[in-house]
Amino acid sequence: MPTDAAHLTFNQLETMRAGARVAARTCMGITPADRVFILTDKPTHGIGRLLSEEASEAGGEVLLHDLEQYTERPVKALPESLRADLLKFRPTVTFYAASTQPGEVTFRNGLRVFLLNDLSVRHAHMPGVSAQLMQEGMRTDYRIVASVTTAVYDIARMAETIHVTTADGTDLTAVFDPALRWVPCTGLYHRPGQWGNLPEGETYSCPQRVDGALVAHVIGDYFSERFGVLKEPIHVQIADGVATAVRSANAALAAALEAYLDSAENARRVGEFAIGTNISLKKLSGNMLQDEKIPGVHVAFGNPHPTETGALWSSLLHIDMIPSRCTISVDGETIMKDGRFDYELLGVPPPRG
Repeated sequence: MPTDAAHLTFNQLETMRAGARVAARTCMGITPADRVFILTDKPTHGIGRLLSEEASEAGGEVLLHDLEQYTERPVKALPESLRADLLKFRPTVTFYAASTQPGEVTFRNGLRVFLLNDLSVRHAHMPGVSAQLMQEGMRTDYRIVASVTTAVYDIARMAETIHVTTADGTDLTAVFDPALRWVPCTGLYHRPGQWGNLPEGETYSCPQRVDGALVAHVIGDYFSERFGVLKEPIHVQIADGVATAVRSANAALAAALEAYLDSAENARRVGEFAIGTNISLKKLSGNMLQDEKIPGVHVAFGNPHPTETGALWSSLLHIDMIPSRCTISVDGETIMKDGRFDYELLGVPPPRG
């Protein structure tokens, strides 16, 4: 489905608008005291415009700009003209809602660090956002997502070992260092310096080590936008926290992924182990921004978000991979079976329906 609102039906547009309203009011808590800077791009401008309208309706003073106004794509570093505009406007809330292109992870990370450290904004990060995501993941009750996320975080942050299996071959054991932090991503960002990916719902850390087999049906970075839900899954073998082998019936895709993992230092290292907690999501969409929030596990190679997790290493790349219908055991206790949480164990009410 096109992201440009001009190609959508009235009902689709209004459903997207409802998602934008959740983003502006519930997730970011925009009020008349806020200055809101929205950075979008030409392919995603319709979504940026809806976010702008809803932020204005909430009372915020809003600026909306396309990334192409500042530089050519792909963007490799924060443009000085964009930095100057941000410093002049001094936003309290920012949205990055734009399509993804190969090699832009470093730019997005640099932008986020500048926004949080220099401007202390509340930041909504939405790379690869689409009309489908605005109608699905963004129309969630984020009070429920926050409750489930907090419950899973309280269990995971004490974990020594987490074991993950799937019916199609994933069999991973992750070991955790208590000195490294777990991060709860509730979707509610109402204090300066808070940020998250929208749609939201996960808790993550950098594991000490991971061993085993991962069978992934969606791959992040630019692969998500290009390939969606994979027709043939990717099989990744992991030993001592490093991707040692990649294979797939799609040999060209496997080769492209291997080359990407070899294109930056530490890109083969497992930098993130995360548990998705957005219980409104039922099936893979092919868009990593949403799919990593589906109840289950995702593993990312490369950047471990050291500022958040406390990891002592970094990488220029960060590429997530998602298995399907996970069974998750934390220190021997099963908190999820075939993609469904044990809500009694979590201490939260099960979802209706």
